Amino acid sequence: MRLKIILAGTAVVAGSAIALAQTMHADHADGMDHAVPDKDRPAGSALLTEPGQGAFAALSEVVRVLEADPNTNWSRVDLAGLRAHLVDMDRLISDTVVTETELPNGLSASATGDVETTTTLRRMVPAHAAQLAKDDRWRVESLEIDDGMELRVTSEDPAAIARIKGLGFFGLMASQEHHREHHLMMARGEDANVH
Repeated sequence: MRLKIILAGTAVVAGSAIALAQTMHADHADGMDHAVPDKDRPAGSALLTEPGQGAFAALSEVVRVLEADPNTNWSRVDLAGLRAHLVDMDRLISDTVVTETELPNGLSASATGDVETTTTLRRMVPAHAAQLAKDDRWRVESLEIDDGMELRVTSEDPAAIARIKGLGFFGLMASQEHHREHHLMMARGEDANVH
């Protein structure tokens, strides 16, 4: 079975998700005293909780961690490099067109896009495939194709096969717990050769 996934209208979806989250939080907050009482808040101040766009929020979090660490070597900090990586992550999610082919023992996903997206895919897919390959439940291959990359993940274990198919390309790219550590290493200017 072939599935073609085209990501379009992400702003509408993201806006809907934000609106839903705000509504759900408002419903959750009814009758609960989470907020600072107005009488205790300085005049003219507002309590903001949303740091903004996702990459900005990630950078903001990293800056807080670096500033809280007295051992941060500021001469090595590379937030521009981390920002470039976050742009790659956004491009991978927003601009990649994926054709997934279910295999009897897993999945083959062809990921393509424009010139910038292809460059992103050729940086990120092989590096993340190497991380996925550390999990002995499956076998992982990444191959260059026209305008992108192919990610092939297979297994002999029926439970792992179901998981591979359920995750699909984007789930596989987002799986594993190395992302936060990798981002902090990049920000600190350390060798972070995984994506």
